[in-house]
Amino acid sequence: MFEEHNIIDLFTIKNSRNILSRDIKENSGQTPYLCASSENNAVSSYISYDNKYLDKGNCIFIGGKTFVVTYQEKDFYSNDSHNLVLYMKDDKRKSKLNQLYLVTCINKSLKHKYSWGDSISNKKIQHDKISLPTLNHEPNYEIMEGLISAVQKLVIKDVVLYADRKINATKSIVK
Repeated sequence: MFEEHNIIDLFTIKNSRNILSRDIKENSGQTPYLCASSENNAVSSYISYDNKYLDKGNCIFIGGKTFVVTYQEKDFYSNDSHNLVLYMKDDKRKSKLNQLYLVTCINKSLKHKYSWGDSISNKKIQHDKISLPTLNHEPNYEIMEGLISAVQKLVIKDVVLYADRKINATKSIVK
C-alpha cells in the first residue's frame, strides 16, 4: 500500500552552498560540481575549491530552478544556493538503495508542481508530501531497497546479454 508522507518528517532540508561557474576552474579536482542538469547525474565538472563551500554527500539533491532530482553519493559543490539538499533523518535507513528509490518518489510526487517559472524552494517543500510504500503507516524501506536491488540486477543481466550478443556477432563476422 502507498501513503503520503510529509517530506519534512523524512528529511532535513537545506539550501546548497553556492559557487558561480565563473569562479571555478573546470576539471581541476576530484569533487563533483553540480549544476542541476538532468545529464550526468547533475555533475558539470570535477573541481578543487575551498572546502567551506562543500556540501556533504549521501543525500538527495534537487536543482531548485530545474527540479532535477538526483542521489549524490559523494560530497559536492553546487552552482546555486536555490538548490536543495535533503538528508534522511532515519540514519538506520539511509542507504544508497533507499535514497535512489526516494529520488523517484520525490520526482513522481512533485514534478508536476514545479517548473522554471515556479521553482521549488526550501519554504515551499516544507508543505509537500510524497507517496511511499508503507507498512503500518510507516515508510516500508525494506520494499524500497528490495525493488531497487532487483532493478539493478535486471540491468546488469541485460548488459551482460547485450555484451555477449555483440561478442558473438563480432566472432561470426571475423570467421
